[in-house]
Amino acid sequence: MSGDLNIPEAPAIDGTEHLHSGKVRDLYRVTGGEQAGRLLMVASDRISAYDYVLDSTIPDKGAILTRMSLWWFAQLADLVPNHVVSTDVPAEVAGRAVLCEELAMFPVECVARGYLTGSGLLDYRDSGAVCGIALPAGLEDGSRLPEPIFTPATKAAVGDHDENVSYEAVAGTVGEASAAELRELTLRIYGRAEDIARERGIILADTKFEFGTRGDGTVVLADEVLTPDSSRFWPADLWQPGRAQPSYDKQIVRDWLTSAESGWDRTSGERPPALPEAVIAHTRARYVEAYELLTGETF
Repeated sequence: MSGDLNIPEAPAIDGTEHLHSGKVRDLYRVTGGEQAGRLLMVASDRISAYDYVLDSTIPDKGAILTRMSLWWFAQLADLVPNHVVSTDVPAEVAGRAVLCEELAMFPVECVARGYLTGSGLLDYRDSGAVCGIALPAGLEDGSRLPEPIFTPATKAAVGDHDENVSYEAVAGTVGEASAAELRELTLRIYGRAEDIARERGIILADTKFEFGTRGDGTVVLADEVLTPDSSRFWPADLWQPGRAQPSYDKQIVRDWLTSAESGWDRTSGERPPALPEAVIAHTRARYVEAYELLTGETF
């Protein structure tokens, strides 16, 4: 277990060494065979909210996230290389795992925002800016920004909050040249993905990427990409600034947890309750719907 997060112990997988478990993913290193030294990244069905890993799981979530990431990596291949080496993985994690390169990861969450919501909205209401970028007056929850912005965040330890930081803070951490490349790549990938999603009736409000470098210095897109866990997807036909937007992500879970029905108080320090079957089924359906709308494939 990892503190209050309650992350289950990762299962042993023959031929690998367990390295780390996060809120959703388990990471292993392959120890034998021709893929020795590669990383095995496994997406579980765990779901987190308000810095807790819930006792409930969402069936097929790990498989949906993996297939969606692979689809997006293919759409972005001409813009940036990615870390996926193979989908030929051990049978017990087939369909929800990838073999990938081990990279030197940048210690920054690379966030792109095309719309104002979430922590960006809170920062804007407080200061009129997000990550030091001044924005026009009068924006509301869900407002489209004049242009997409790069709003990086620190990569917090599991269970802690990522904190929005300025571009200058990123440059101070990784160097000016790397910071500039990360900003340029983040906004270029967001622009491509936002266009693709819009063609399919979905607004990509914001998203976060993680990058690392190979030994030769090449910057590589890593982790997962453009899934409902790392992105806010909204139905375009229901977009209406000035309110919380309907979404294809775990907002359903957050909304139930903060409702009177759950009986849970976020400030109590107590773990959240298990999710009702109806909330689990609704959440799974939204993940499947997002996958099918974006990719055009049937899950």
